[in-house]
Formats: sequence, C-alpha cells, structure tokens
Amino acid sequence: MQHAPGLNRKLMSRSMHFRRNVSIVVTLLGFASCDKCENNNRPNKTASPVWLVDATDETGLRFEHTTGATGQFFFPEIMGSGCALLDYDNDGDLDIYVLQAHPLDATKRRRGDGVNRLYRNDLVVQADGSRTMSFVDVTDRAGVGDDGYGVGCAVGDVDNDGDQDIYVTNSGPNVFYRNNGDGTFRRNEAAVPAHDTWSSSAAFVDFDRDGWLDLFVADYVVYDVRENKVCHSKSSRRDYCGPQSFDPAPDHLFRNTGLGTFLDVSTRARVHTEFGSGLGVVCADFNDDGWPDIYVANDGDANQLWINKTDGTFENNALFSGAAYNAEGEAEAGMGVTAGDFDCDGDEDIFLAHLLGEHNTLLVNHGGGGFEDETNEHALGAKSRSLTAFGVGWVDIDNDGYLDLLSANGAVKIAEGYADHDYPYPFPNQLFRNLGPGAFRFQDVTSSLAPELAGLESSRGAAFGDMDNDGDTDAIISNGNGRLRLFRNEIGHTRSWLRLKLVGTSSNRDAIGAIVRLKRSGGEVLQRRGHTDGSYCSANDSRILFGLGSDRATQEITVRWPSGVVERFDHLSVEREHRIVEGEGKVPAP
Repeated sequence: MQHAPGLNRKLMSRSMHFRRNVSIVVTLLGFASCDKCENNNRPNKTASPVWLVDATDETGLRFEHTTGATGQFFFPEIMGSGCALLDYDNDGDLDIYVLQAHPLDATKRRRGDGVNRLYRNDLVVQADGSRTMSFVDVTDRAGVGDDGYGVGCAVGDVDNDGDQDIYVTNSGPNVFYRNNGDGTFRRNEAAVPAHDTWSSSAAFVDFDRDGWLDLFVADYVVYDVRENKVCHSKSSRRDYCGPQSFDPAPDHLFRNTGLGTFLDVSTRARVHTEFGSGLGVVCADFNDDGWPDIYVANDGDANQLWINKTDGTFENNALFSGAAYNAEGEAEAGMGVTAGDFDCDGDEDIFLAHLLGEHNTLLVNHGGGGFEDETNEHALGAKSRSLTAFGVGWVDIDNDGYLDLLSANGAVKIAEGYADHDYPYPFPNQLFRNLGPGAFRFQDVTSSLAPELAGLESSRGAAFGDMDNDGDTDAIISNGNGRLRLFRNEIGHTRSWLRLKLVGTSSNRDAIGAIVRLKRSGGEVLQRRGHTDGSYCSANDSRILFGLGSDRATQEITVRWPSGVVERFDHLSVEREHRIVEGEGKVPAP
C-alpha cells in the first residue's frame, strides 16, 4: 500500500534500472474422501452465464468482519483480515476459518469482541450428483476462537499426524493451534517462539527438506497504537497513514525441530539481513534446483526473492533476477502475491497485487529464476491501474487447463464519491481469463461474476479451493467491515478434471512444495504446485486440481516430491480425486 515513495528511493531505483526486469500477475486457484469426490455418475450441467455465483446465504454463512474503527484512524484498521480453507476434521470437504478484528482503543472494546470463527462444512452429495453445502459455527467446540487483532493465517500439518494445524498472525501476539485429530485444537503457546509484532502473511514450507514443515512469517511495520500518527487525504480530510510513515519490520523464519517445537533461525538463515514492509508471501522453487525459495511482496519497498542456498541459509536475489521492482525500476505497493505456471513452460511465474495508480504486475519466469515484467504484453496492466488489489490467485476457473486470475480489490484511501459512507473504501473485484497458447494473453471477464463479487465492497483476503467437491475451484473473500462471501463455481465442472490429494512419506505429509506435471493427450504439459500459501493473509486448499477441457484421459502424471524423489503415475481416471502416496509410483525412465 505505497502512497508516495520517497524521492531518494525513486532516484536510486531508476539508477539501477538496467539491472532489473520485473513482471507480475494476479489470479485465483482453485480434500475429500473418495465416496464424496467420485463424480462419474453426475450429469453434466449447462454452463451458467455467471461463472461464480454468491452462495453465502444458501450455505448458512453468517460472518461479518469489523475493523474495530472508532474514528481514531489506527493504521491496522484499513488492512483487513484474511481467511482459510482447510479440512480440519478430515471428513473430505473444506471447512472455513476466518479472521476477525476489534477496537484497538481498549476503552471501546467489549467482552467477546473480535473472535475468529471456524465453520464446519456439512456437505451432502445426492445419488444424482447434486450437492448441498451448509456451514455450522464450531468455533467454541474446536477451541480456535482467538481474540487478538486478526490479520492472517497459515495452514499445514506440522507434526505429520494427518491433520492440519493453524498459525494465526495478529497485530500483536501470534497464536499457534495444534489439531488434536478429534475435531478440537490445542493452543500451544510454547511451540513457536513468541512473536509480538504486526505480522501479515505466513507460509508453511519445508525449506531444509527434512520432512517437517517450517514456518515463514512476514512482518509489516513497527506500529504502536499509543503513538498513533495523524495523516490526511489530498482534500485535507483526516485519513489513514501509509507504510512510509513507519519503519519496516524484519521477517522471521522458524525451523520445525520435529519434536513439537520451532526454533527461530531468522538470523542464521540471513532473512534478517534486509527489511521491508511485508504483506504477501509465496514459497516455490523459482530457480528449479529442487529446493523451495521464498518470495515476499513488500508494501512500498523492494520485493525480496530469498533463494535457498541448500545449507540452511538464503540469499536475496530479487534485484539481479528482475523480481525486486517493476519495469520502470520502481518499488510498488505489494499486497497479495501468487505463483504458478500460467504459460505452461515448466516454471513458476509471479503475480503481484498493487495500489490504485499503479498496475498489478506479472513477472514472467524465463527459466532459472530470471524474471521480466511482462504485464502489458499479457494485457493485465491498464485494467488494474484504477483499483487497489489485495487477495489474488492463479486458478483455472473454467477448467480449460490454463490458470486464470482473480483479484480481490478494495481501497485504502477514501474512494472518490464515497466519502459520506460509513466505510468509504469500496472497489469491484476482477476476473481475467487466460486465453491459452499463442500469446497467453488475458481477457477481462469480470462481467461473468455474480453482482456481489463484481460489486462494490472492500475486499481483502481471498482463498481458493473445491468446496463442494464437484471438480472446480470455488472462492471465499473476506471484506473489511463487511460479510465473508462464498462464491461457487458454476462453469468449471462442465469440463473434464482431475484432483489429487498428495500424501508424503519421506516428504512432509501434506507434500507442500511438490511439483506435479500432467501430460495432456496432445502432448502439452500442465504444472501445478502443492501449497496452501499465496494470496493475501490467507490459506488455500492443499489439494491439486487440473482442469482438462475436453480431454477424457491423461497420458501420465509425474510428481517431484519435496524430498527430491520423482515418480510417475499412469492412467488415472478423470472426474474424480486420487490419493497419491509417495513411494507407490514408478520411477520414470531417464
């Protein structure tokens, strides 16, 4: 959320422009027992003219976010909160965890304000393939009602016991919840070192490939409500300050010992050597050396690309790889970030969400972790310049095999024409369809969204996954001072698909960091990554979903597990979920 970079920063970035090539893109993407995921007997539906419909009311979701604003313009109030999709009870469908905030003025806070909520998905699938989602609030029984000032969360199986755990980031002390495997969680204060700052996005990643998920936490700025600064809009009206009014905070890396605890290895790993106002985090093997790297989207500062040196340390290579700045050599207001292979060339490309007046950025990976800003070449620049974006995801909405992009948007300065509203920060969200081979250009198909999705709300976090297990990617979007909304995909399941639930044995059990390549009947190769990270302060479905268009069969599927083992799985049937276990495949021929 950059407002006006300092002159010295601009001059320095321009002087180094010849060393940078930058580009970025924003999208969406989109766990179940086989009896719930089997879809072969379900009749095809006629494609709806609306690709994503608002299913919030019909599913019983009743969550409304509050920023806790009391007229004092505390900075965290404008940044919103994230959300998560996870199967906390292992019943085969995705449940929802959503972050809440509260008044930062302690004198205005009431008992019970600002509690995070967990909603269990009671999915019912009929014999004819029709399905009904309904959500039940199980927060109290599950024991995950943290009442801190909620910002974001990460989801992963940190103890390899088969169920997913939750790490919550706050403006204040963070919280770790260990899943007991019986529908309840245990708040474990001692597991992760105390972290009492303003954290934003977090991500689970097995950076040392020892089979245990480690934790990276992005911190935003050094902020104290007791020293609240006063800032104004261009019209001299009181408004929120931006990040340039505060010092950036250092990020943290915690190594999983495998004994139920984490160690702070930030200094040893060298991720403490450079600061930035971190908001978005995504972990992927950007240079294709078999080891996960970490990319941090910084708000108004140069982004960071922490390349894994394989010895427990990292080196920030963003400047020399072209991933630190945009094509003009300027730092932008990095909020959300997502990584995926949108152009089917076998490497991870990056899409960044930015502020009004900038455009979102597509960084195209040209192999080996070298990036170039090709936002305009792929028709993604002009349409985003008039909006501020937060949650984003690479997701194949129409299941044609090519990753599309969904952007959850909301203002951070008073939006023109809305000054008299209670919360004057609305913007419409956007969906861009990937047109596929040729130029891999994007078409604005926002008109195919439900009015509530394309309408005016102050969207922040976004999470993607197949919530009704029908073979396509749905979405949830959190709104500042507004409702959590669930958007059901009405087009993807009309085309062929294949979903994988990966189970690591030598690797971490969730197989976070696995690379899966699917060879289509025409020889084209689609690549997907095992992950829950990305977007903005949110966590996604850990399963891998391939849209296959009209293909009714797959040639082969190759999995490069986080351990480094490579296996092939042949002749997997389409329109169903397959449980893929490390060690049960075939070693491909050299």
